[in-house]
Amino acid sequence: DRRLTPANTRVAAEHLRGTVDAPRYAAGEQRMVVEGVVDLLRAPGGARDRQLLMGAGVTVYEDHEGWSFVQTLADGYVGYVAIQTLGQVAEVTHRVDARATHVYSTPDFKSPELVTLSYGAQLSVLRDALGFEPDRPGRFVQTAQGFVPRMHLVPVASRAADPVAEAEKLLGTPYLWGGNSAFGIDCSGLVQGALAACGQSCAGDSDLQEQTLGRTVPLGTAPERGDLLFWKGHVAWVAGPDLLLHANAYSMSVTVEPLREAVARIETQGDGPVTRHARLIEEAFI
Repeated sequence: DRRLTPANTRVAAEHLRGTVDAPRYAAGEQRMVVEGVVDLLRAPGGARDRQLLMGAGVTVYEDHEGWSFVQTLADGYVGYVAIQTLGQVAEVTHRVDARATHVYSTPDFKSPELVTLSYGAQLSVLRDALGFEPDRPGRFVQTAQGFVPRMHLVPVASRAADPVAEAEKLLGTPYLWGGNSAFGIDCSGLVQGALAACGQSCAGDSDLQEQTLGRTVPLGTAPERGDLLFWKGHVAWVAGPDLLLHANAYSMSVTVEPLREAVARIETQGDGPVTRHARLIEEAFI
């Protein structure tokens, strides 16, 4: 699977020596994403497969003609990103827990914003900072990028308990094929982002998620909040016994809709019936 195999026509990962033929092998160098949202492409300048958020770690196997050939640390996805979007590894301490936040030039909400970060972005908090009101210290924290509202961040080691509640934070987000951010997201990105907030690793694409997530329950089993339903090329959260939460191209957004109606519509529009009903392991969120 090219998505999970760090090899191209010029180089392959050292651990693939003896398995994959390549002109040379590389151990790889660790770097991290230093821009807000970065497209992970299947070929230099080509189509987007996924997106990476600020603070995401990657292993770089090659820099070539302006592009870095990388494998992500979080889910092992392989692709190409522009060289300038990566920087040296720094310890991340916090992640964005709001749908989105701004990085400000000073600890004042009236100051110019420098960059906008998505839910799930990670960054290093350097110190507390005085708020825009002298008697309210700590409204902002200082990061390497600028000043961020404290209320929009949680420690990176914190674990959310309910992945559906995490996915609900992105209700209304526009649908974007291959998207992984609050500015555009697809069905598998919504699942991956919610599970990441709960401390659970998750593949990037829906077919890989179908192969690896949870335990299979018989089709027709009464759905429970937190279950996942899979179709060929699609995945959705069960938000309640009769509710489905998903990023979908029908509404072009992250929406909640009646479960039975959505299942019938998806099948009618040509995507077929549900192929798997998965129940996630509750211990994973403890």
